[in-house]
Amino acid sequence: MASLAAAAIALSFGSSSQAAAVTGYDWTRFGWDAARTSAPAFPTGITAENVGSLKRQDIQLDGTVDSSPIYLHGVSVAGSAHDVFFVTTTYGKTEAIDAANGKLLWRFMPAGYSSYAGSAQITTATPVADPSRQWIYAAAPNGRIYKLSVANGHAAWSVSITKLPSREKIAASLNFADGHVIAATGGYIGDAPPYQGHVAIISPGGRLLHVWNSLCSNRHGLIEPSSCGASDSAMFGRAGVVVVPGSGNLLTATGNAPWDGRTNWGDAVIMLNPSATAMIGNYTPTNTDELNRTDTDVGSTSPFVLSANYIGQSGKDAKIRVLSVPRLRGTKPHKGGELQVVSTPSGNALFTAPAVWHRSSVTYVFVADNGATQAWRFRNGRLSSAWRVDTPGTSPVVAGGLLYVFDAKDGGLNVYEPTTGKLITKLDSADGHWNSPIVVDGRIALPVGDANSHSTSGVLSIWRRS
Repeated sequence: MASLAAAAIALSFGSSSQAAAVTGYDWTRFGWDAARTSAPAFPTGITAENVGSLKRQDIQLDGTVDSSPIYLHGVSVAGSAHDVFFVTTTYGKTEAIDAANGKLLWRFMPAGYSSYAGSAQITTATPVADPSRQWIYAAAPNGRIYKLSVANGHAAWSVSITKLPSREKIAASLNFADGHVIAATGGYIGDAPPYQGHVAIISPGGRLLHVWNSLCSNRHGLIEPSSCGASDSAMFGRAGVVVVPGSGNLLTATGNAPWDGRTNWGDAVIMLNPSATAMIGNYTPTNTDELNRTDTDVGSTSPFVLSANYIGQSGKDAKIRVLSVPRLRGTKPHKGGELQVVSTPSGNALFTAPAVWHRSSVTYVFVADNGATQAWRFRNGRLSSAWRVDTPGTSPVVAGGLLYVFDAKDGGLNVYEPTTGKLITKLDSADGHWNSPIVVDGRIALPVGDANSHSTSGVLSIWRRS
């Protein structure tokens, strides 16, 4: 595992020296890779020298995208080659946008759309592309995952990952690994029972292969939420299920719910085997009962991989914990044992996904919350602060040697020098909620707007070199 993880780290180097426009790369999922580093290895063609001169185009969408886009270069749509951004709206419409001119190439509308459009029944999941580049997988508020043709948006199949979509929400972004689509469920605002957070593994052929339930975990497959004696334990972190480089093991975190260390795993970090058929590691804070009582979810964020032997985890309690992977392994319950605990950037609850950037012998971790943005260096199992600014943000992205952080409160995309926190420029945009950018092939794409406004329209901002 260590050697493969090191290879993944080596691919994460960024450079700010790429002045020429660079094309021919994909951004296939939230966080760029299956480990959700949000730090791609490729040059982007956007530099500190030219980022301030980018020209913005606002694309009107048929819904709000409270997530991130994905991108495929040079794919065939309607018989001709296009660079394409794909987005899924809060009510499950998935749209293909020509990255060169902003034109709509196709739009998919899921079954039952009119029954929940404008309601509180939504999804905030970013889609994921199939490695073949011929299909993408997208979620909808009806509880289904759809396999959509890149060429025309037609659905090859759909599969339900919940028996109660009015209670179990697909909030977390989809992932793909080992030939399988990976999805997770949570709940809606207000935590109205019954629901359970669970991980679902789907074959490219549309078969629901395995389900791991974080409550009533001794039961396999989809369960009727009311048939389990415990409720909640949402998996709603932006990164969803994280795939560990090398081993292919899965990491997820759960929200407030009962924890007994046997079959109920509320407010916990969970490691599953690649097929999600067995739990192989776990962690919960020592004050898990208090976290459950005060609705202070550990699972408001997903775990993030620091190295082969270390992961990080935050939550609504405004703490960032460094955890030892060897210590959390095994099926017996593991309470406490954190190697280090630091505060979130502004001391507020965290709902965003960190970016993890491996540069030379130093790993940088970038975190933004609703009051500040901060960078840490990670070395020898410990985080040390590198810099901090009093500017809020959503999930950061490091691309082409620049750090991008969307200010959802006041609007605008802040661009920083990653190692110093020096502000290079702020690109004007509207405000938002959980939206985050992608940067690829000389373009930046950022959806704006808030899922909680329950709007059936929205905007995708695209910046390009003039």
